[in-house]
Order: sequence, then C-alpha cells, then structure tokens
Amino acid sequence: MAAQAAAAAQAAAAQAAQAEAAESWYLALLGFAEHFRTSSPPKIRLCVHCLQAVFPFKPPQRIEARTHLQLGSVLYHHTKNSEQARSHLEKAWLISQQIPQFEDVKFEAASLLSELYCQENSVDAAKPLLRKAIQISQQTPYWHCRLLFQLAQLHTLEKDLVSACDLLGVGAEYARVVGSEYTRALFLLSKGMLLLMERKLQEVHPLLTLCGQIVENWQGNPIQKESLRVFFLVLQVTHYLDAGQVKSVKPCLKQLQQCIQTISTLHDDEILPSNPADLFHWLPKEHMCVLVYLVTVMHSMQAGYLEKAQKYTDKALMQLEKLKMLDCSPILSSFQVILLEHIIMCRLVTGHKATALQEISQVCQLCQQSPRLFSNHAAQLHTLLGLYCVSVNCMDNAEAQFTTALRLTNHQELWAFIVTNLASVYIREGNRHQEVLYSLLERINPDHSFPVSSHCLRAAAFYVRGLFSFFQGRYNEAKRFLRETLKMSNAEDLNRLTACSLVLLGHIFYVLGNHRESNNMVVPAMQLASKIPDMSVQLWSSALLRDLNKACGNAIDAHEAAQMHQNFSQQLLQDHIEACSLPEHNLITWTDGPPPVQFQAQNGPNTSLASLL
Repeated sequence: MAAQAAAAAQAAAAQAAQAEAAESWYLALLGFAEHFRTSSPPKIRLCVHCLQAVFPFKPPQRIEARTHLQLGSVLYHHTKNSEQARSHLEKAWLISQQIPQFEDVKFEAASLLSELYCQENSVDAAKPLLRKAIQISQQTPYWHCRLLFQLAQLHTLEKDLVSACDLLGVGAEYARVVGSEYTRALFLLSKGMLLLMERKLQEVHPLLTLCGQIVENWQGNPIQKESLRVFFLVLQVTHYLDAGQVKSVKPCLKQLQQCIQTISTLHDDEILPSNPADLFHWLPKEHMCVLVYLVTVMHSMQAGYLEKAQKYTDKALMQLEKLKMLDCSPILSSFQVILLEHIIMCRLVTGHKATALQEISQVCQLCQQSPRLFSNHAAQLHTLLGLYCVSVNCMDNAEAQFTTALRLTNHQELWAFIVTNLASVYIREGNRHQEVLYSLLERINPDHSFPVSSHCLRAAAFYVRGLFSFFQGRYNEAKRFLRETLKMSNAEDLNRLTACSLVLLGHIFYVLGNHRESNNMVVPAMQLASKIPDMSVQLWSSALLRDLNKACGNAIDAHEAAQMHQNFSQQLLQDHIEACSLPEHNLITWTDGPPPVQFQAQNGPNTSLASLL
C-alpha cells in the first residue's frame, strides 16, 4: 500500500511539474507575443509566430482555446487575413464550449466571430451563432447583455427594427431581474432611439417617460449617470427637431448643453461597478461632446441661426479631426457626414456655393471609404446636389438629382423635404411639368393630407403652395397660404421661412399696387434675411425695395437699395462663376451608382446666370 501511495505521489508530482513547465513556456511565449503586439510600430508577424508556437507543445484544452482566440483576435484586428482569423475563432468557440466555467473565452470568441461574419457579409452565419451564445450566457450577466446588444445592432443594420426592439426589450427585462437599473436604462433608451427611427411616436412617449424616471432615480457612478442623461436628452431633442419644433426644443437643448459641460468636468473613476451587468458605456465623453455639437447645429440650421451653426460645426469638425487620429470608430465618420450635410445647406443659403460644392465632394470621399455610410447617406447626398443645382440655376440637373434622391429614400421626412424642393423647381420652370407638379402638390397638401408630422415641413408646404398660386396669378389664394406659413413659422421661430414668406407677400402687394403694405413686408424680410444671413432673400428684398422706392418717388432710398442689389448680385455672380468652374461641378451629372472618384476640370460655367441678375 505504501509503495502504491508513493508511486501515486510521484506521478502527481510529475504531473504538477509538467503543468508548471507547460505554464512557464506558455507564459513566456505569451509575454513575447504581447511584447511584439504592443511594440511601436506593432510587430504583428512576430506576435503571430509566438502564438502559433504554442500548438506544437500539445497544450491543455484551456490554453489551446485561449490561444486560438488570441490568434483570431490579432489576425482580425491587425491583418487582412480574415480566412485564418475566422478559422482560429471558430476553433476557439468550438473548444471553449466543451470546457466548464470558461465564459470569457467562449463568449468573446462568439462575439468576435459574429463581427467577422458580418464584415464578410455572412449575416446568416452570425445570427444563429449569437442566438446560441445568448441562450447559454444567461448565468453571465455582462456577456448576456453584451451579446443581446450585439444581435440587436445586427438587426438594426439590416433595417429589421422590429426584431432589434424585441431584443432590447428582452435585455431591459433581464437587466431589471439581475438588479442593473443602469443597463436597463441603456436598453430602454436604445429601444426608444429605434422607435423614433420607426416613427412609432405613441410607443416612444411612455418609454421616454419611464427612462426619465429611471435615470433620475439611479444613484451610481456620476459619469455613467450623466451619460444616461445625455442619451435621454439627445433623444428628446432629436424628437422635437424631427417634429420641426425649433422653439419648443430650447429648454431640452439647454439642459443637454449643461449636462455635457458637467460631464467634461468629471474624472473617470477607476472603481469597477459591483454588478457585472453595469460594465457598459454608451459613448466616450469625447464622442458625446461631438454629438451635442451636432444636435446644436441641427437646431441652429432649422431655426435659421446660420452663423451659430457655422461656429458649432467648426468646433465639432476640429474635435472630430483630433479624435480620428486616435480612433477609427465608424460613428465618427457618421458624425462628420451629418455635420457636413448641415453646413453645406448653410453655405448654399449664405451664398458660398463653391465652398458647398467642395464639401459635397468631401462627403463623396467619406462615402467612398465606407459602403455602409454611402448606403445610409446616398439620398441626402443627391438631395444636396439638387439644392446646389437650384442655386446655380441648373434646373434639369436639379430635377434629376431630386428624382434620384426620392428613389433612394424611404425616410418620410426626407421624402417630404425632397418633394417640396422638387415642386419649387417645377414651379420655377413654368408650364413644362404641370401634371407632375399637380400630383406632387396633392401629395404634400398641408390642408388635407400631409405625410409627416413635422411642423417645419408642413409650414414649408404652405409656402410652396403660396409660391405656386403666386406664379399662377391667384394672389388672394397665395396670401392665404403665406399667412399660414407665417403663423406656423412665427410659432416655432423658423426664421428662414418667415423671411421667405414676408418677401413673397411683399412682392404680391407690390404687384397689386399696395406699396405701403408691400413695404411693411419687405423691410422686416430684409432685416431678418441680413440676420440669418440669406443671400437670395437679400437679393430679392433689395430689388423690391429699389422698385418700391422708385414707385413712391424716394430717389435716395431707391438709389441705396439699387446699390445693395448690385452688391449682392456681384457677390452671387462671382461665387456662381467660381463654383461652376470647379472640377467638382461635374458631380451634378452623377445620378447612379457610387460617387465618382475623379472629376475632370471644366473650361468654365455652362449655366444660365439670368436668374441672378
């Protein structure tokens, strides 16, 4: 018996020594691999060699699975060898499922592998993998929540928002059960964001109310609490802006701006939350800061505070450039494109068409680098080109661009915006498109059936109908529509629409011979247009003031207005020539496929300047 015991003890000691030796060589190879990975610059080939050297030692399953995960991760993040990365991650996932209590390796392998499948457009392989990982991770709160978020994001990218919302609802309930009110709020706010995208406003209101209560009642890490508040307020602000309620949103926007200032003064606590389900961040502080700049730009643009929009865009783009040097997160490119889309519209209003065209080209370049970005912004890009074409009087191209944009969008608000602008193109073109124009005007009839709830777009539709009635010589009808626009735009501080309506009303009164009433409209229109500043309305207003003062015998005022009109004409004409001379001007002919890579320089502008003079 003693001899057997001694032999057993000897065998156990030999096994322990072998395990210790195995661990020491494994740790040595792992240390070398990490050294090469973190070198500056990283030596990825050497790192991979060190990790591959583990397998000839016939390591235990745990080491084998972990090494496959490490190799798969390094190859996925640092090389283009996706086939080998996939092979290692698949082995890590397969082996780790056979090992009890090996959650980190198992679920990280599943998470990374599904990411890689999506990158290779194998979404049908990613979904069942994530579903299985979610099913077996219920005892591991952090991974269960993370995998639910990941599958919901995958459905969102596929535009299956119903499935994504269902998963986020499941996640919110799971977080409640495991006592994580913080992550419950994250799930619910994410669901609220998708419901807003789907325009399910009746479901959004109670959800946001519940989120507001959870955020206020949660007592935890101050940065996490403030980030939840930023998420909540961003949803509220964008909800108001989508509804075109520029004035009503101001208190929320002010709260949001104060909130981001508070976050910027807080230091990140290194203390980890006691509940593993709380180990999530919505966005880094720096990203949140850019997002708040972005919604502020959106507000300033809708309200017609274009200098303010320019100021915040400059700040946001400067911060984005710094962030993109250190961070290649796709969300930063999305922020950049949305900021550029807004500032391009500002440039076109303020009479900087050449700059706008160069920024449209910049958006094209960003979209060339990311098919997903292009797919999400193609309609907006063609809409911007349509607006540019209108500004340089290329009406046929404007029609082609707006028609292309309509074909590419299923977003109701964007659709209404494009149709409103296309209708104004047809109105300016005269009798060439009467049937199409009547059909469009019927589809955006604010008196009967208007397809979206946006206050701003409905006011714009009244303006377009007023413009149409004016061109038809039906002045009383035009006045009724324009007074409706004024009432709506004054209610929500929509300054551009107010200025446009005032100057058109002034034009109508001038045509009708009511000079005093015309003057009462044109003078405030001019003041508001100068404040925005809107070059087209200033040009129009100065021409009317010149003619009004001539008709009333006010020679000095008429001369002053004529001088103003001449100055605006010269500025716009010079900008027009500069824009049409740019090689990027050829973008106006692009209506199909991805953005063109190169532009051929033109000899000079080929568009009519008559509308500017």
